[in-house]
Amino acid sequence: MRETAEGVTSAVTGPLAGPRTLLLGRYDAADRLAYVGRTTTLPRAAGAAVAALLTPAAPGHPWTG
Repeated sequence: MRETAEGVTSAVTGPLAGPRTLLLGRYDAADRLAYVGRTTTLPRAAGAAVAALLTPAAPGHPWTG
């Protein structure tokens, strides 16, 4: 059995041009972005494909540092 849920790609490890993993978040009941997990290591081709969809975080991103 497989379960799915929607999440927000909120951060990456590695460079934006070729991320190695995606860190995922979901908004809680108080509308705060909370970390829920990460992907397995992405193959280079998948990282490059995902990179085209990513943009740098805007000021005020809820995960700082």
